[in-house]
Amino acid sequence: MEIRNQKDFGAGLMYMVVGIFFAYLASQYQMGTPAKMGPGYFPFWIGVLLAAIGLLVLIKSLSAKASIEKLPSFNWKIIFLITGSVFLYGILLPIMGFAFSILVLVFTSAYASHEFHWKGTLVNAVVLASATYLVFVQGLKLQFPLLPFFLQ
Repeated sequence: MEIRNQKDFGAGLMYMVVGIFFAYLASQYQMGTPAKMGPGYFPFWIGVLLAAIGLLVLIKSLSAKASIEKLPSFNWKIIFLITGSVFLYGILLPIMGFAFSILVLVFTSAYASHEFHWKGTLVNAVVLASATYLVFVQGLKLQFPLLPFFLQ
């Protein structure tokens, strides 16, 4: 059996591993019944569904009709920038506040793109910060520090 589409094979394998992992973790909780679901019921079946989709994608990548695609080389700089932006957001949120942290998150992760333009990124950051403020602070009444600690 030959792996014709390496991208789909890798994606299917990843879906299966993540689905099985979460289904296993959810099975540690009380399952309940469909009529009276326990805390593990929904996550368990979502994990099973994810694993099944992964198996489908993996099998499809092996078929003779699959397009031949190789995996590109791994770009560690992009992985580091995107993952690092999320960690940086988590660290900066309590110190520098909501608005600044979202700007840093959007600019750092957008810098990973080959099509980075600061004007479009600024618009994206302002729209995201505004929408997030409206949903989480105004709508859900969650308590986030909006400004840096030295301005409050």
